[in-house]
Amino acid sequence: MRIGELAERTGTSTRALRYYEQHGLLAARRTSNGYREYDETDLRLVREIRSLLEIGFNLEDTRPFVECLRSGRASGAECPGSIEVLGRKLADLDGCIARLQAARALVERELAHAIEQELETPS
Repeated sequence: MRIGELAERTGTSTRALRYYEQHGLLAARRTSNGYREYDETDLRLVREIRSLLEIGFNLEDTRPFVECLRSGRASGAECPGSIEVLGRKLADLDGCIARLQAARALVERELAHAIEQELETPS
């Protein structure tokens, strides 16, 4: 398939596909007239990249998943490099959740205090 079809089937742009290629995540074969040509494996790789980007991974973080799929694994998350990235991302998310919970608690206290002050203030 050509780049336009791959873009359409993966819900991305041709520009993004060229970007993935520049970063070595996607390797297009060229036809005799210079057109990029892709196959079902490339389709799978792009879908993996897109799904990881959508949940907050950066482009470089997708590399171990792509390499894992290229090695013939059924899932991009089955290799040591992918497992390491997943662990790091989980730790990052846990940190974000903790910071958000602390911020929420502060806002909740401030709101309760403000309501209390409002009730004590004569009209």
